[in-house]
Amino acid sequence: MPVELSNPPDVAEGQPRPAVVDGELRCALTGAPVSPDEAYWAPPLITTRQLIETVLKTLFTAPGALGQVLFGELPNVPYAPAAREQLAARRTVEQLKLLGLILLLGTLMVVPIMLLSA
Repeated sequence: MPVELSNPPDVAEGQPRPAVVDGELRCALTGAPVSPDEAYWAPPLITTRQLIETVLKTLFTAPGALGQVLFGELPNVPYAPAAREQLAARRTVEQLKLLGLILLLGTLMVVPIMLLSA
C-alpha cells in the first residue's frame, strides 16, 4: 500500500509519483533505502547513451514528440543525501561526454569543408 509522503517533490501534473513500497524509498543512484524526510529530490540522471538512443528512436518513430522528449519536464526522483556528490560527478561526466561528441561531430563536418575550399 503506497504511503503519502510528508514532503512531496515537485511533480509535473499528469506525471506518476515515485514508487513507495511499504513506506521505503530507494535512492535512484545507489538503490540504498532512504527515508522520505531525508531524501534529496532531483531530476533523474540521464546518460549520454540514453539521450542519444531516445532522440534517435523518437526521431524515427514519432518526430512530432521530439520537442517534448528534449524539453519536457521530468519528475523528480529520490536520492540519498550521501549520494549527492556522486550524482554531481556523474552528471558532470555525462555532460562532458555529450560535449565531446558534439565537438567531434562538428569537427567531422567542418574539416572536409575546409579541405575542399583550400
